[in-house]
Amino acid sequence: MKVTEHIEKAKGQTLLSLEILPPLKGQDMKDIITNLNPLMEYNPAFVDVTYHREETILEEVENGMFRKRTVRKRPSTIAISTAIQHKYNVDSVPHLLAGGFTKEETENALIEMDFLGINSVLALRGDAAPGEKYFTADKEGHAYADGIVSQIKDLNDGKYLDSNIVNPHSTNFCVGVAGYPEKHFESPNYKEDLEFLKAKVDAGADYIVTQMFFDNQKYFKFVEDCRAIGIEIPIIPGLKPLSTKRQLRLLPHMFSLDLPCDLVREVHKCKDNKAVRQLGVEWLTQQSKELKEAGVPSLHYYTMGKSDNIQKIVKELF
Repeated sequence: MKVTEHIEKAKGQTLLSLEILPPLKGQDMKDIITNLNPLMEYNPAFVDVTYHREETILEEVENGMFRKRTVRKRPSTIAISTAIQHKYNVDSVPHLLAGGFTKEETENALIEMDFLGINSVLALRGDAAPGEKYFTADKEGHAYADGIVSQIKDLNDGKYLDSNIVNPHSTNFCVGVAGYPEKHFESPNYKEDLEFLKAKVDAGADYIVTQMFFDNQKYFKFVEDCRAIGIEIPIIPGLKPLSTKRQLRLLPHMFSLDLPCDLVREVHKCKDNKAVRQLGVEWLTQQSKELKEAGVPSLHYYTMGKSDNIQKIVKELF
């Protein structure tokens, strides 16, 4: 079932959804299973699986010289998505990136997903490659996420890159995109960031998942502002519990977000990260309760490979 079909079927009830990382190359699914198993009893509607672009590393060779080598450290998004669907009988949503991929590679990935019975995908531009100061699109790829959305919608209409295909099969993908309640860190201002989001919606996006936030008023205002410019598709709040003191500096730097003064003040009072982790659970539990009471489509938790704190939160809500 598509993400939008889950939302329609819920008839206003708030769903649970999760996001996980595929394992590093050389590892198996053990950690994923260990972290997902405790959450399955709460019946998540769908599970997102992140995608990761290639990166260039320097490898030492003879005579103290170095050579560049391209690697993809987490290469198994589609395989993990399929395994999750079959193991847990839950819908999976692979992420698909513009950065580091050609249009041909994007089409091939979508064809593979379609064959495997995956019918929802989250289309993202992606970040700059490691070592790059700014995002650079592949010369044969998309510069922005709206290009991926348009390509997926073309496939849904049976339009492939090769126009000579006879009797082309039409796919049936539901497409999600990212939204930023506190604006994307590269956007010059909040208003223009909303216009970028509108372009993705106009290209055919079916739903939005937001970047994490720690103040629900940011989300409520974001939804109101989206509706004001004609964005009517579901807007799912993305959520992550604070877990370390270091995140007070790391999260605002990486994601261009504000941490509420009350939360920061309480973190400073914590004697160690164990206490911070418990505070993060308590804070996000209250956030989640307010969002659920407001009737959000789903509470979407970024697990980042850990589930014990997420489990404590969802136990109070589902």
